[in-house]
Amino acid sequence: MSSYNFFNYPFQNGFLEFTIGIMFVLSLFHFLLYFQHRDKLYLFYSGYTFFIILSQLQFAKQGFLFQLLEPIWSITYYGETFTETYYIIYTFLAFKFLDLQKHLPEWHNWGMKAVKVIIIYCSLKLIVYTITRNEQIMNQGYLIFTVMMSILAIVLYYPFFKVKSKIKYYLIIGSLFLFLMSVTSLIIYNSLKVNNQDTEFSFSILYIGFIIENILFALGLGHKQKLILEERDQSQAELIVQLQENESLRKSVHEQMKKDIEILNRQAEIEKLRIIQLENDKDIAELKVSSLRSQMNPHFIFNSLNSIKHYIIENDTQHAVYYLNKFSKLIRKILASSMEKESSLEEELETMNLYVNIENIRLNNAIQFITETDENLNLESIKIPTFILQPFLENAIWHGLSLKEGDKVLKLSVENSNCSHIQINIIDNGVGIERSKKIKNDKKYTKHSVGINLCEERLMHFSRNFKNDYKLSFSNLPGEAYGTNVTILLPVV
Repeated sequence: MSSYNFFNYPFQNGFLEFTIGIMFVLSLFHFLLYFQHRDKLYLFYSGYTFFIILSQLQFAKQGFLFQLLEPIWSITYYGETFTETYYIIYTFLAFKFLDLQKHLPEWHNWGMKAVKVIIIYCSLKLIVYTITRNEQIMNQGYLIFTVMMSILAIVLYYPFFKVKSKIKYYLIIGSLFLFLMSVTSLIIYNSLKVNNQDTEFSFSILYIGFIIENILFALGLGHKQKLILEERDQSQAELIVQLQENESLRKSVHEQMKKDIEILNRQAEIEKLRIIQLENDKDIAELKVSSLRSQMNPHFIFNSLNSIKHYIIENDTQHAVYYLNKFSKLIRKILASSMEKESSLEEELETMNLYVNIENIRLNNAIQFITETDENLNLESIKIPTFILQPFLENAIWHGLSLKEGDKVLKLSVENSNCSHIQINIIDNGVGIERSKKIKNDKKYTKHSVGINLCEERLMHFSRNFKNDYKLSFSNLPGEAYGTNVTILLPVV
């Protein structure tokens, strides 16, 4: 059989089955890829090729395809509907492939509205045809659809060219080639029909367009996946470099702290007994704080890194980089403040905001964190013990809010109590004091927490520098079944 006869009679000599076979392999392959990558792009492409197959089954009137489909041959009466469907799916496919919503959101929104109008039109046409079985409605309706879809395709070529990614050329060249082959096929079809000749050859032109266009798009999908993998590898490399820098900084600060402690010990040996006793009390308090940090920080750091790693594994680079930046900033503040006993209230609130945001990752950002400050307070001039609020916020999150179902609200407020004190309230709508204690007692293994006791010792040492003393109280929310209010009164004069 000559190649001329092969292309001249595609319905009889196997070219139709050859084309359908290629479309079926591409459809099945990308359908399986969807379950591996969970990317709707593969699902759109699988649907596109599948409906191309359905649109051409009406011409398989002999051979194994005809025998296979003979019991359900009535579906081929909807060939034009299948054609309309794969054109519509192709539009969604193009939008997703070029990330039009990200790069050109206005064009994406306009295009989606136009496609929805076309979908509504096609649905109404199909309903009318199903009821009336009027072939003229179907033929005229398909002509109107062709005009609408052609106008939309021509208009959308402009934003397609504006997309900066080079993968756009796979789509543009492939669709342009298919368009030219479709037009050529239509011209040849009408010419052969006018001359009362067999029109099968015109379909071979269309099938060649289908094959080449889909091969180009399959290559484009591979190229796009390669770019995604390269972007992920780059993000991972940047994350590793950042973690190495943080580890180096941590070791440097730790060595400096050891040297400072040695110097303090040597100075304490030559001072008078009263001064030695006073300094030892302060050193013990600060060493307890350092001990608390050395217990808290590794646990908190590794949990935070695991949460950020989850975003990386899920290929959510935007959230991974966002939280990594917050995490890096918090670590720098922790390491910098570890050399200071006091910090400004403004710095403390900023650090606590970072801390709650990082902890909130592990709770899927379920906590609504609210900060309120008195406008009349000069936050920068007010000094408080560094990290004094962290243990109370940690208790509110893990012993109150994490055990609660539903809305989780954590509020940190600062107000001017009187001329001698400022009042800090840490309020949560968690399970409350009594239920939290019961849950803790019911556990088979309970770990003794020293965080609050250390905070009280630090507040006591801090208050020695003022005329007035501090006050610390815990209470249930008034009139509420659940929730806890921690009130701290700090002296300012």
